[in-house]
Amino acid sequence: MTTIFFSYSHKDEVLRNELEAHLALLKHEGLVESWHDRRIVAGDELEEAIFSQLETANIILLLVSSDFMSSNYCYSREMTRAMERHHKQEAKVIPVILRHCDWTNAPFGKLMAVPRDAKPVTSWPDRDLALADVAKQVRLAVEGFKTSNIPTKFSSPRPIASPSVVALPRSSNLRLKQEFSDLDVDQFLRSSFDFICRFFEGSVSAVNTRNPDVTGTVELIDSRRMAAILYRSGKKLTECSVRLDVRGRSNGIAFSYDSSASSNSYNEMLMPEVGDQSLHFKSMGMAWGSGKDKQMSQEGAAEFLWELFIKQAQS
Repeated sequence: MTTIFFSYSHKDEVLRNELEAHLALLKHEGLVESWHDRRIVAGDELEEAIFSQLETANIILLLVSSDFMSSNYCYSREMTRAMERHHKQEAKVIPVILRHCDWTNAPFGKLMAVPRDAKPVTSWPDRDLALADVAKQVRLAVEGFKTSNIPTKFSSPRPIASPSVVALPRSSNLRLKQEFSDLDVDQFLRSSFDFICRFFEGSVSAVNTRNPDVTGTVELIDSRRMAAILYRSGKKLTECSVRLDVRGRSNGIAFSYDSSASSNSYNEMLMPEVGDQSLHFKSMGMAWGSGKDKQMSQEGAAEFLWELFIKQAQS
């Protein structure tokens, strides 16, 4: 059986749980077993427990984010040892890019990262598609062990631990519904609006670079409203405004095809919703072709609004 080790920051625990759920079929087929530090039981020595698993794992998943990169333990200890084993062909290291960060010059930067094209999981409009792609690549790696010289758990069994340190068998499904306060929702909205503004600024800049005859502007009107416009040879191609909006007792992010839209006007509204494990957005489905029932992360919401904006220029 192939063993999988998760190296990750605890700030990415929700994403790790979601990825582990996508690997469930491999477990049901008896092909893999996985381990992470939440499996450590009371009384065990933390470092000994972690490194005993790291030293025997066949596949090591590096769950890469800014928090992973800034963690001395994840980066300097776990990742360093993982890469040593990878270079000795004792294990296979797979970087899983969870969130946007500077990682390409890291020691694992030359490895093929997942999901597809190393596009961060949280930047996919549908996060399940990203995690399904990761699971597909992990399956390919597991199948590769059938023809490789890297020993799996069956061909190289671990020494039997003494009864005093053997962990009891338990389920990997330990998730409980998370609680989110009104403050959490408000902070999610504010950080999402700020991210969307930066996302539009970066995307408009990229459009300008790729199309010399196109000029784009992104203007932060105030702390709650942003306007974007694209011109080709001085002629307006598309425009929009995005703002934090208050509808009764509910906050949302409003989108309008008019860069100077009033506070009472919008063509689409993204509303925050509380899920079992995280906050997400759902659209009201007002714009043509919008997925009303689709759950969107912060990055997915930014991509969704950009698509509404750029389609006007592409038509």
